[in-house]
Amino acid sequence: MRNDSEPQLLPDARSPEVEEPAGRIPELLHAAVTAVGGVERPGQIRMAEAVAEAVDSAEHLLVQAGTGTGKSLAYLVPALAHGDRVVVATATLALQRQLVERDLPRTVEALHPILRRRPQFAMLKGRSNYLCLHRANEGTPSEEGEGLIPLEEIAGPTGKLGQDVLRLRDWADETETGDRDDLTPGVSDKAWAQLSVSSRECLGASRCAYGQECFAEKARERAKLADVVVTNHALLAIDAIEGAPVLPEHELLIIDEAHELVNRVTGAATAELTVGAVNRTVKRAARLANEKAVDALQAAAESFHGLMETAQPGKVDELPEYLGYAVAAIRDASRQVITSLGETRDKSLSDEDVVRKQAMAAAETLHDTTERLLSENPYDVVWIERNDRYGLVPASLRVAPMSVSGLLREKLYGERSVVLTSATLKLGGDFNGVAASVGLPVEGRLPDERTETEPARVGGEDAPPYWRGLDVGSPFSYPKQGILYVAKHLPPPGREPERPQMLDELAELIGAAGGRTLGLFSSMRAAQLAAEQLRERLDFPILLQGEDTLGELIRAFASDPETCLFGTLSLWQGVDVPGSACQLVVMDRIPFPRPDDPLMSARQKAVEEAGGNGFMAVAATHAALLMAQGAGRLVRAAEDRGVVAVLDPRLATARYGGFFRASMPDFWYTTDRNQVRRSLAAIAGSAPPVRPVAKRG
Repeated sequence: MRNDSEPQLLPDARSPEVEEPAGRIPELLHAAVTAVGGVERPGQIRMAEAVAEAVDSAEHLLVQAGTGTGKSLAYLVPALAHGDRVVVATATLALQRQLVERDLPRTVEALHPILRRRPQFAMLKGRSNYLCLHRANEGTPSEEGEGLIPLEEIAGPTGKLGQDVLRLRDWADETETGDRDDLTPGVSDKAWAQLSVSSRECLGASRCAYGQECFAEKARERAKLADVVVTNHALLAIDAIEGAPVLPEHELLIIDEAHELVNRVTGAATAELTVGAVNRTVKRAARLANEKAVDALQAAAESFHGLMETAQPGKVDELPEYLGYAVAAIRDASRQVITSLGETRDKSLSDEDVVRKQAMAAAETLHDTTERLLSENPYDVVWIERNDRYGLVPASLRVAPMSVSGLLREKLYGERSVVLTSATLKLGGDFNGVAASVGLPVEGRLPDERTETEPARVGGEDAPPYWRGLDVGSPFSYPKQGILYVAKHLPPPGREPERPQMLDELAELIGAAGGRTLGLFSSMRAAQLAAEQLRERLDFPILLQGEDTLGELIRAFASDPETCLFGTLSLWQGVDVPGSACQLVVMDRIPFPRPDDPLMSARQKAVEEAGGNGFMAVAATHAALLMAQGAGRLVRAAEDRGVVAVLDPRLATARYGGFFRASMPDFWYTTDRNQVRRSLAAIAGSAPPVRPVAKRG
C-alpha cells in the first residue's frame, strides 16, 4: 500500500525564509499527534528531537522508548522532515500494518501543510511473500521433473490443500498487492508454496510472461519511488548478507523492535542440509540434468540418509570423516547437476525454463550449504538437530554464524544514520550489551550530551561506528501501577519441568487474581503440564498455546476476565492486552537458554576464550531481554494495574538477580507472598468490566 498523491516540491533549503526541519520538530510532532488523536508525551518529544539530531550529525542512535511513548511518530516525524529516503524495518506484521495503514497516512496528511510536500510510502517484503502469477496461471513444477502440472491436480478440490490452491487462484484476480498477509483467512504454508517462488526460482521479469503484472516487481517499483519504505528485519538481513541490493538506496535506516534484530539476522544467515532437500533436488533435476550427475546425487542422498537416521543431536566441532565424505559427495554431485542443467534441453516439458530455474535454485542452495559446512569456518557453528522427537525423520545438519555483530557492523552502518529503537534495549541498566550485539562497539559510544562545537561523527572504514544511547522512559508510573513479586521461598527450579510447589503457588496466585493470568513458561512441556494440572484444580478457563491460532487465543483471553492463557516464546513478546483481562503475568523460571543449545553454548564459550564473562554476555543477556519483554505484557495503558510474579527464587537470591531486575520495568518489588495475594484480590475487586474483543475479518 502507498500514498499515490503527487508529491510537491520541497522548498529550496538554502532560502533564508525556510526554517531547517530539525528546528521545527515540536511543531511537526504536535501536528502529527493531533492528527492521530493522541497526546504528546515528554519522552516522545525527546526521542523525536534526538532522531533529528542523529540524522543531522551523521550519528547512530539507540533509543529505549517504553510502551505508550508513541515511538512510531517520534521517528516518523523527523524522518519525513529530513526529506531523504528512509527505510523502516520492523519485526512484526502488526507494526508494519500499523505504520502503513494508520500512522503514515495520517502523519503525511498532517505534515503536508507545514512541509509543503506529501511524501510517498510503500511496503516491501521478500519475493516469496507475494503470489506468483506465472504459477497461478500456468501451474507448478512437478516434484518428479515432469514439467508443469495444473494446480487443480495438486489435490482434489474437496481436499483442504486443493480448496486453498483454488481459492488462491481466484484471489489472484482480485488482489491488488498479491501480499500473503492481505489474504484473509490465510492458507497453509504448503498451499502458499504452490503459488509462490523464491528469488532464486523466479524467472525474472524480462523472461516471464507475467513480468509486467508481477506483484513482487510492482512492490519493488513502488519502493523505488517512495520516500518511506516499510520492510521487515528478514529482508533487511538478506539485503545485508547477499550483497545484491534489494532495498532502494536510502539515507536513514530506522530499526523498530530492535531487540529482535540479532535473532532475525541469525535466522536469515542460517543454512540447513536435510535428506528431503537433497531428494527434492534429485526430482527437480531429473529431466534436465545429466543422468550420471543425477544418479551421483541420488547415491549421495542415500548415503547421507543412512548416516543421519542414527545421528545424535548436538554441536559438531569438526565433521567426522564419514560425515564429511557424505557431505562432500553431495557438494560434488550438486556441482555436476548445476553444470549439466545449463547444457541439457527437453522440448517435451510444458515449460522448460520454469522447471530448469527451480532445479537450478535447489541445486545451487544445496551446493552453497555443503560448501559452507565443509569450509570449517571458525566463525560458524555447526550442529546436528533432530526436530522429530520420535526419531522417525532423519536429523539435519545446520550451520549458523557464531555472531552477527561483525556482519551488522560491516553492512549496516556507514554514511547513513541508523536509529534502533525498542521498549527493551537497556539490559542491566545500560545499552552496552545490546549495542555490542548489533555491531556498535563501546569504543564508539559518544557522551550523553554533545557540545555545540563537537564535530559530527561519520564512521570511516577503520573507525568504530559512533553512537549514542537514550532512554526516554515511559508515560506509565510503574511503581504505582505494578508489583514485581519473586517467590523467594520456592526451591530453585531443576532440569525437570515438574515443580509441584511452583504449581501450588501458581494456583494460589490465579485464585487471588480471579483468573486474569498470562502464564509465560520457559518450555512448551512446562506450559502443557501446568495447563493439564491446573485445569483439574481450578474453575477458571485455561487456554494453551497450540490449541488454536495465536490470534484467536489472545482474543479469547482478552474477552473474558476469568480466562488464563499459558504458553511459551511467542507469548513473552507477542501479547498486547490492555485492561483488566490481564492483571497477573507469571514467569515460571528465568528463561536461560538450554545448556545444550549449540549456538548459545558456542557463543558463550567464545566470549570466555576472549577473556569475558560468557554467562553474563550470552545466557544472562538472552534471559534478561525475554524477562523485560515478558514483564512488559502487564502494563499496556495508563489505567492498568497488576502483578508480575516470577516463580524462580534465583531472581532474589543469585548474584545476577540485580542485573535482571534492572532490566525490567521499575515495578514495586516484594518477596512477601501474603502482601501479593492481598494486592491481587484488591486489584481484581476494583477492575472495570472487560469489553468483548471482536474477531478480525
